Amino acid sequence: MTRTLAIGDIHGGLKGLKQVLQNAMVSKNDLLLFLGDYVDGWSESAQTIDFLISLSKTHKCIFIRGNHDDLVYEWLTTDKRNEIWLIHGGKSTIDSYKEYSQEQKAEHLEFYKNLEDYYIDDQNRMFVHAGFQNHNGPEHEHHKTVFYWDRTFWEMAVALDKTLQEDNLEYPKRLTHHKEVYIGHTPVTRINRDIPTQMANVWNVDTGAAFKGKLSILDVDSKQFWQSEPLYKLYPNEEGRN
Repeated sequence: MTRTLAIGDIHGGLKGLKQVLQNAMVSKNDLLLFLGDYVDGWSESAQTIDFLISLSKTHKCIFIRGNHDDLVYEWLTTDKRNEIWLIHGGKSTIDSYKEYSQEQKAEHLEFYKNLEDYYIDDQNRMFVHAGFQNHNGPEHEHHKTVFYWDRTFWEMAVALDKTLQEDNLEYPKRLTHHKEVYIGHTPVTRINRDIPTQMANVWNVDTGAAFKGKLSILDVDSKQFWQSEPLYKLYPNEEGRN
């Protein structure tokens, strides 16, 4: 049986990723859709990319671009060290690359460069790190950074009047283009949730692994989910992201 599995933000927490893949009993028949932010947080960012590159050689994987992945790509190509990025996980990523050769970094650059802005499957389900802003749909988006930086998409879904029907003129047009949309980027812990959470037709799979939360995998057909231990328990001597 083939499952389509959406994986939330990892943020360098390789131990959590390995644990949740094992908990979900992931097989080579599964399609693994990673929703971005593989780096910046716990101490194994570069090692997480190694693992994902290896995994893609034996499993069916689609890798979506997250904002932190784009920041690391910029650092690797220009050596630019954005101070805000350094505070929010960048320093741990730089440290994780200290022993890496130029050849290894070049392989990682190819990985970052080839990340997808979004993916839409044959059931019209969209997978994207953050969301989109254009009311006419993602294909009309003018600035691709929206796909991995926008927070208004999730905020809109959370704030939506639950009694509002799709045929109402006041219903957000952005939510009408896809059967379902799967995102990460904004941890559901901000609204006091700790599991993959649905608002309207939007599913948020970021359960706060960068901070004190768990790393989650969601079966998009059955809505069954699996989680790792809280990442701070797997990295007891670290702080993760601030």
